[in-house]
Amino acid sequence: MGFLRKVWAIVVKDVAAELHTREMVSAMLVFSVLSLLIFSFALDLRGAVARAAGPGVLWATVAFASTLGLSRSLAREQQSGCIDGLLLAPVDRSAIFFGKALGNLIFMTVVEVVLLPLFSALFDVPLLLPGVLLVVALGTLGYAAVGTLLASIAVNTRAREVMLPVLLLPLAVPLLIAAVQATGRLMEGASLGEVGGWLQLLVIYDLLVVAVSMLTYNYVVEE
Repeated sequence: MGFLRKVWAIVVKDVAAELHTREMVSAMLVFSVLSLLIFSFALDLRGAVARAAGPGVLWATVAFASTLGLSRSLAREQQSGCIDGLLLAPVDRSAIFFGKALGNLIFMTVVEVVLLPLFSALFDVPLLLPGVLLVVALGTLGYAAVGTLLASIAVNTRAREVMLPVLLLPLAVPLLIAAVQATGRLMEGASLGEVGGWLQLLVIYDLLVVAVSMLTYNYVVEE
């Protein structure tokens, strides 16, 4: 319970800081909406074309907007000196990772709550389905976990805005492929059993990322 209280304290701190500035979620929302509008005009996504290309467009938008937020999340900690305070606190480094990852997961979820209905209405595709929402949840969880770990590495480099996408996107390829494939099949009317293989890949990816992050985060933040 002490570990969970420490994790929750970090989450509350991040949420309070975001409510005070509203800079990260606002930037992610604006980026997501503009991306959807650009894809809408550029690709003319309607009917069968929207169902074929929609999952890729959706996850590309989620990935790029989330990368923007992840980069800003750790940069804000470094600029304000909060990361030094967290490292000096008598808490396990894994608690810091879980707190930061849960905070980023909350911000990404807020953006997706706005993005999914807008995407569904704009392209006339069925996204608000239980199966699709499950895939979105698993994909967002994995992206938040691996993104938090890599953002903690990139924040200490000079070109952190460039370094994070270079590190993150190749490692997130299995996650994005599974999420796009599962979303596309579910939009076509497939059942959860028919996309079970892709769901298993998402779950395994999430578990591996969390396990590796717990084992390596101490070294990452100390260096």
